Amino acid sequence: MAIASALLSGCVPKATVSELEGVPGRLSGTIGRPGVVVAAPHGISDARTADIAAELGRRTGFGVVIATGFNIEPDTRERAGRRYEVNRPLEGMPGRPPSEEVATEGARRVYEAYERRVREVAQGPIVFYAEIHGNSHPDAANRIEIATVGVDRAEAERLRTLCELIRDAHLRADREAPRLQILVEPADTIRYAATGAKRAGILRLPRQALHIELPRAARVEWRETYTAILADFLVQAFPLPPGP
Repeated sequence: MAIASALLSGCVPKATVSELEGVPGRLSGTIGRPGVVVAAPHGISDARTADIAAELGRRTGFGVVIATGFNIEPDTRERAGRRYEVNRPLEGMPGRPPSEEVATEGARRVYEAYERRVREVAQGPIVFYAEIHGNSHPDAANRIEIATVGVDRAEAERLRTLCELIRDAHLRADREAPRLQILVEPADTIRYAATGAKRAGILRLPRQALHIELPRAARVEWRETYTAILADFLVQAFPLPPGP
């Protein structure tokens, strides 16, 4: 299964795009296959998601967008600091309910810059978009949650089964890695449904999208294993025509 992503990425030219001015952080972009983008809106504050998105782009041939440096307040020992949400025109605190997020002029400017970067990397209509997030909520510590756009219940069940098969194939070669549960909306009830980004943010744009929430085990201790699983899942779930 790993062969598919390696073959796909090998035939896609990569090019970085220039920095955007006038935003408080960095929005890096790497152009890949037109119409498909993998992104990490909280590349540092969601630990290791920037590394995962970059590696997924390398393995799949997708374009890549990574946002870093959009914290408004520093994290403390007691709580995470306030940040721009980046993928929607709001600011808030990680782990807090969406109802506590607020719209500000700064958040609007950051989101508009992010949307512009994603469109630029897509090089036209956004056909498929995958977004990588991380969380540390105890209820989600042993599972990967995937919110979706443009996916019905039957397709969600197919995607779940596919991801489980790919996971199990990889874990046969890496028996120490945890067997994280896979939940896919709307077939499954999930904690992180990305309602804000669907309503007023980046997820209102693609024809199909996956908002992937990873627990710490998939992002840190077993990052290489689960990045390989996700790469094979993406290229098999949403196959693309051969590049030029």
